Amino acid sequence: MQPTKYTLITGASSGLGKEFARQCAAGGRNLILMALPGSNMFSLAESLELEYGVDVRFFEFDMTNTALLQQTLEEVMSQYQVNFLINNAGIGGTSAITDTSLERIDSIIQLNIRSTVIVTRMLIPHLLQHKESYIMNIASMAAFTPIAYKTVYPASKAFISSFFLGLREELAGTGLFVSVVYPGPIMTNSHTSRRIIGQGFKGKMGLLNTSEIAAIALKGTFSKCRVIIPGLMNRINHTLMQLLPLSFKLKLVSREVKKEIQFTI
Repeated sequence: MQPTKYTLITGASSGLGKEFARQCAAGGRNLILMALPGSNMFSLAESLELEYGVDVRFFEFDMTNTALLQQTLEEVMSQYQVNFLINNAGIGGTSAITDTSLERIDSIIQLNIRSTVIVTRMLIPHLLQHKESYIMNIASMAAFTPIAYKTVYPASKAFISSFFLGLREELAGTGLFVSVVYPGPIMTNSHTSRRIIGQGFKGKMGLLNTSEIAAIALKGTFSKCRVIIPGLMNRINHTLMQLLPLSFKLKLVSREVKKEIQFTI
């Protein structure tokens, strides 16, 4: 009998991660979900199991705790066969660098970069045991240009883009396929929604709901696409931005982002 296979999703308690969990479960995929403590993962796991008849396991812990992250991943690999990794966990924010605490900066770097790389590095030998397996990584449209008043976040997503595209090439021919997803604006919580709405039409350009983004990302990943940019407007925007000089698009995007600060208060 074939061993039961699982999809591991980080940052699975809300927003895009929760939608990935729902759509993967709807597709008959057993799940291993990771989220912060107090995320009420028991309720999500129970509802997915009841509705879709899949097996759902969950781990609530802080992924920036490296020792605990490694311990949890070792436990997962010893008990479950993971053939699909979705690196979704990440944080950002908008503020002047002098108004951003060192703790916040460190949290973004720790979660968006360090923890994501650790999860991936530890799981690669495990994923390679399968004839075919996948890694999906959530970057951002912000990865395509530096942005003032965000600084650390787009830099972290640029790292994700560079790291995983390089990894895809390194793993070519192994049966492990790597995809990078570049979503535009997402209304993931009340704060983000307020900020996007406050920007008016410009803020809503390229806006898709989480179910649309998840569906496009999953379809692209299973089609073994290298780069996935959900939404026609986002693809057009990316093409146009590539044609602009860096100095111009840096000023253009940063000017719009600066307006967000009033919505973070």
